[in-house]
Amino acid sequence: MNDIQSVDVLIIGAGASGLFCAIEAAKRGRNVLVVDHANKAGKKILMSGGGRCNFTNMDVTPAHYLSQNPHFVRSALSRYSQWDFIGLVCQHEVAYHERDHGQLFCDNNSKDILNLLLSELKTAGAQLQLNTKIESVEKKDGLFLLQSSSGVIQAQSLVVATGGLSIPTMGASDFGYKIAQQFGHSLVEYRASLVPFTWNTADKQSWSELSGLSQTVTVSTESGQAFHLDALITHRGLSGPAMLQISNYWQPGEALFIDWLPSIEIEVEIQQARHQQGKKQLKNFLTGFMPTRLAEHFCALWQLEKLLADLTKDDVATIKSQLHQWCFKPGGTEGYRTAEVTLGGVSTEQVSSKTMQSQLCENLYLIGEVLDVTGHLGGYNFQWAWSSGWAAGQEC
Repeated sequence: MNDIQSVDVLIIGAGASGLFCAIEAAKRGRNVLVVDHANKAGKKILMSGGGRCNFTNMDVTPAHYLSQNPHFVRSALSRYSQWDFIGLVCQHEVAYHERDHGQLFCDNNSKDILNLLLSELKTAGAQLQLNTKIESVEKKDGLFLLQSSSGVIQAQSLVVATGGLSIPTMGASDFGYKIAQQFGHSLVEYRASLVPFTWNTADKQSWSELSGLSQTVTVSTESGQAFHLDALITHRGLSGPAMLQISNYWQPGEALFIDWLPSIEIEVEIQQARHQQGKKQLKNFLTGFMPTRLAEHFCALWQLEKLLADLTKDDVATIKSQLHQWCFKPGGTEGYRTAEVTLGGVSTEQVSSKTMQSQLCENLYLIGEVLDVTGHLGGYNFQWAWSSGWAAGQEC
């Protein structure tokens, strides 16, 4: 064959995990090439965290991840932790701040994290080749041969860092899953996650009019998984951190239960208030605990345009059940269009948790979101990208 580009390590995907793996492999003296079909590296990094990149979290444990093999993440997370990445961020003098629940964001913008990675990549001596589409992959005589839009690339080690299906407008595809299957790997059923929910037909008309309202809630699944965070009412459904988090655990067809006032017991509040404020309208009373439009909405739903003093036992029971355990049956989710991650992916049963190397094909590595590892909202998926990329980079 003529004009074969030969490298030690070929990494498909110039996202967070792929770039980080390339840096680590190149530090070991390996001749590393990262290819991506996009015209820019790290597109998802740039758009993440509202343009500020929630690059990790102060509190990272295996409990923050979902996988059919929940122990799979332990080794990589312990060997390259959030403190290691924070140290790198400080070394590059990237200004950052902590928000609620230990989330770390750039002070300026996401470009600071991408620039850090590209700077490290250059220093380590790895090559980056964009606008390159991989058309086919095969393994012959112990080497990987890839037909690309720029010609044939030959590599000793192949790293799949192609991500999942979330945000197809950024170029997401199932290519990584196809490579894994080609070499005998099985897939855990995958779907869009960390994603907003859509209204069902019955709820849409009345609830969508409340678009833009936010409320701190506790949302739980039928199985009891719960999160206490903000929910946002949108024209299309329910979003916000609480809903994105619970989407990791929700099963299609299931109901969700929302406590709109998790910090109080509304029944107790009503009983205490009716003695001094008996002539107060219920909806005016509720505005002390939630936005006015939301209070008015609930009163209209219950058909309770009453004074506190006139509420019956049944009325109070209705208010209690509706505010503390409102049953929401999603029409579905927004899907991959707005999902932050893909839940499921390449089964971890046939991948080394220490090196990310395939146990079915020597020198094939799978890292980042392509694997059946999904973090909670809050910087955990980026930390998995750094940790899994680091682990593979020590070996590939």
